[in-house]
Amino acid sequence: MKITILTLFPEMFAPLKTSIIGRAAESGKLAINIVNIRDYSEDRHFKCDDYPFGGGAGMVMMPQPIASAIEACDPDHEARRIYMSPKGATFTQTKVLELSGCSNLLLLCGHYEGVDQRVLDMFIDEEISIGDYVLTGGELPAMVVCDAVARYVDGVLATGSLVDESFSDGALEYPQYTRPAVFRGVEVPAVLLSGNHAAVAEWRRQESIKLTKKLRPDLPQGK
Repeated sequence: MKITILTLFPEMFAPLKTSIIGRAAESGKLAINIVNIRDYSEDRHFKCDDYPFGGGAGMVMMPQPIASAIEACDPDHEARRIYMSPKGATFTQTKVLELSGCSNLLLLCGHYEGVDQRVLDMFIDEEISIGDYVLTGGELPAMVVCDAVARYVDGVLATGSLVDESFSDGALEYPQYTRPAVFRGVEVPAVLLSGNHAAVAEWRRQESIKLTKKLRPDLPQGK
């Protein structure tokens, strides 16, 4: 999978070079291309924002640098082009699975008061929000999308790691335990040490439902 991220602040994406995502990129399973929008500005000072028409606080990202960057990075519109925006549809596990089926994604990170609407209308396929709140820019949301989708790229994770996850069947994942078997006087549930796989599976199912009802009653298994 190829993921291209357009941003005014490429230095913010250093975390994508570490841990699981970083190793996947180094091994060639995933290609992440961070593009500085300023490199495509036709202004001699590389200006990419200006005051909004009609007045108002803040600055708006200008259409020309963004349009030029998109045309250079995706000239044939092969990528699914996504604008990270608080006005977009909420990012869900269903959307993660949908996007994981794409071989080429382009994520546009807005900043300041947003992006000139004309460039969105001309070049963007959809808008995605990671929640009902506003951040200073689209860089953190883009990293969230990149991380969530990359987990489903072949070879990034062991196949077993993608089974029984939260939201995979309308429920939250069951509690997890590891060594030691007793920590500060609290023991791991005995069934997990029993070796009875059927009993472990049933315990996990019941705990998943119980946790979902408690924490996320809005999910199908929590009702």
